[in-house]
Amino acid sequence: EKADPQKTAFLLRKAWTLYSVTPLYRFRRARLGDYARLLGAFIAAEKQKGLAVEVGVELDIKVALSSLADLRGSELDQAALLVQLSSRSKASSRNSEDKLVWSGWFCSVFGDDLSENVPEQFTCLPLFLTHGAESYMSLVGSWFQKTFDCCFRRLAISPLNLSWMVAMWAGCKLDRAASAVELIFSVPRLSQPLDISYAIHPEDAKALWDTVQKTPGEITQEEVDVFMDCLYAHFHRHFKIHLSAAKLVKVSTAIAAAHCDGIVKILHSQYLPGVLMLLTELAISQIQ
Repeated sequence: EKADPQKTAFLLRKAWTLYSVTPLYRFRRARLGDYARLLGAFIAAEKQKGLAVEVGVELDIKVALSSLADLRGSELDQAALLVQLSSRSKASSRNSEDKLVWSGWFCSVFGDDLSENVPEQFTCLPLFLTHGAESYMSLVGSWFQKTFDCCFRRLAISPLNLSWMVAMWAGCKLDRAASAVELIFSVPRLSQPLDISYAIHPEDAKALWDTVQKTPGEITQEEVDVFMDCLYAHFHRHFKIHLSAAKLVKVSTAIAAAHCDGIVKILHSQYLPGVLMLLTELAISQIQ
């Protein structure tokens, strides 16, 4: 399904930290309002160092839970779930707008491999993305883990997966001027940290990928290896440096940017489902 660009615009151009999440037990979409109140009370209690807080009272942090029905790959996927924390300053008037301080969203885009193999009372939303303070992630994660018997784990991205991403995204066709394809490498075993930035004109990167890819719409590990080897050979020819001896830590294209620490920035709405499909696959592989 194609996501509505207007409904998903807020997901773009933000740095999202990735987590994988095991299936949620006895999660009920009809109870989102109840969950929001309970999570709000939990956050308030934790902030007051465990003092009990009555559910439903006016809190400094407001919690909103909502469904993003457009964000799924197939009918087997659950609709994405958005969690937003907003803050209201005690000094501000009651009519003032709340300030969004943290966002997180669960999603599954073509996550059939996981959803087909779990009992009915489990909800599969294996990919979780957050934007905001780590302290809020800790609180939200704790509440979800206690309430739905699930487990959150940071999702790192290996150099191999980064090379797949840059190959896939460099080969995408865009209807407007694209930014450079950039690869960042970290050089190991040095007394001082050293990063190497390698930028390629987007048209050159696409032309190279088009010569490497044998079947449009399909990608193989061999094609990704050839693509990266060509880039390495070009760099060595000019600078006499073997990039294959360094570690690929970040890739950046007009479609998206991804860091090995599990931080992703999605830049183009047209390719949002494709990027999420790849990240869902990584999240499921960590769970399984």
